[in-house]
Amino acid sequence: MALELALALLALALALAFRPWRILARAPALLGPLLATLVVLPWLWALPALQRSPLPLHWSGAVLVLLMLGWPLAVPVLLATGLLAWVLSPLQAQQALSLSVWIGVVPASLAVLLGALLRRLPDHPFVYILGRGFLGAVACLFASHLLAQAFGQPLPGVAGDLGRVARWLMAWGDAFVTGMLTAIFVAFKPQWLLTWSDRRYLRR
Repeated sequence: MALELALALLALALALAFRPWRILARAPALLGPLLATLVVLPWLWALPALQRSPLPLHWSGAVLVLLMLGWPLAVPVLLATGLLAWVLSPLQAQQALSLSVWIGVVPASLAVLLGALLRRLPDHPFVYILGRGFLGAVACLFASHLLAQAFGQPLPGVAGDLGRVARWLMAWGDAFVTGMLTAIFVAFKPQWLLTWSDRRYLRR
């Protein structure tokens, strides 16, 4: 728990240093995605505990939140999501903190690093949608799952190799939804994606 708490506090301190409330002042359209995240995502994180599933595989959504809100705003929102999931379900505080870090803050942070690497590629909508919304989400989520397992957060009752297979499949499912919604938002609601720019990707 000490590691998760340290990572959460460090990420929160760095995010607040960027004054994320200014993002909402500059882009008020993001208030809708932010509120939707706080309404929907806590239930998805809490669902395995509410159903008392023997294999608690959690849907993350962190990469999509990152693409919509940007890292400084996504971090406090994801930590608040973990807090709400703890309130809504029988999750213990340590479990909620682990969720907030390993399926929230860590994949969102990895997605920022991946986005910086993808800037070396041509500015094309498919680079954004496939690179950041789909394949990038697979890579970031699976890497975060592996880190969680390496630091003592295995899937309950599942052997190491089988746990990695389960996490790999969950990463693909999560990334499919992330990529699909990213494509829809690019087409119909680009103002909901802080990381998207018509000027950059469409040369407008």
